[in-house]
Amino acid sequence: MKQTILISGAGQGIGAEIAKTFYDHGYYVGLFDLNIQAVDTLAQQLGSRAYSGYLDVSDYASWQTALEQFMTWAGQLNILINNAGILYSGCFESINIEAHQRTMAVNCMGVLNGCHAALPYLKQSNFARVINLSSASAIYGQADLASYSASKFAVRGLTEALDIEWSKYNIRVLDVMPLFVQTAMVKDMDAGSIQNIGVDLTPRDVAIEVLKLAQKEQTTFQATHTPVGLKTKILYQLSSVSPQLINRLSNLWLSRRNKS
Repeated sequence: MKQTILISGAGQGIGAEIAKTFYDHGYYVGLFDLNIQAVDTLAQQLGSRAYSGYLDVSDYASWQTALEQFMTWAGQLNILINNAGILYSGCFESINIEAHQRTMAVNCMGVLNGCHAALPYLKQSNFARVINLSSASAIYGQADLASYSASKFAVRGLTEALDIEWSKYNIRVLDVMPLFVQTAMVKDMDAGSIQNIGVDLTPRDVAIEVLKLAQKEQTTFQATHTPVGLKTKILYQLSSVSPQLINRLSNLWLSRRNKS
């Protein structure tokens, strides 16, 4: 049976790896990104079941155009992956306000726009699912990643709300929550937490978890959030059982900067 997927931010990193993984499993894959050259190249490399297009996730009209193009090509939308995201790191006050605002526009409004614009098409499918890229930064607010962390908390909240609200349409809305992943986004990142925790996950690790969520038979008891990687799972579990003070102190320790 034909299955389709649309991925935002598919030009590199996690988005590109998700595209490759789903293509290898027989999906018709829509690759959308601000970097049209990157997704065009990837689509050509993948083959005839791949389609590429331009998408500025912060612009609702851009979403509408991208979805119309995708539907004309694919005929249906089964899986929406809200992957596009940006990150600025460093002391909150040292990052200019435009960068903070851009973070919220892409990471938060981008997901909200995508979910809202895609719903009419998802409702038309016999099987539909939304999988959002959240982050371990949505477990507890992260120092030196303040606006990024806040944007991922918004993604987490929206995911939880829509997973309940859209159950009436038989659409599950889920997210994955990886820790730091080996992509260009974390290169030269200015945060104590990355020094202390390290970067162990690869885009492939995340893509495999996304594939599992897309293919798994979902029940009422299936968790909305999926922490990716052992360290993230430990942090996620500890945050749910530890007193708030302990959570604060542990994150204070994680954020400390190594002296050189």
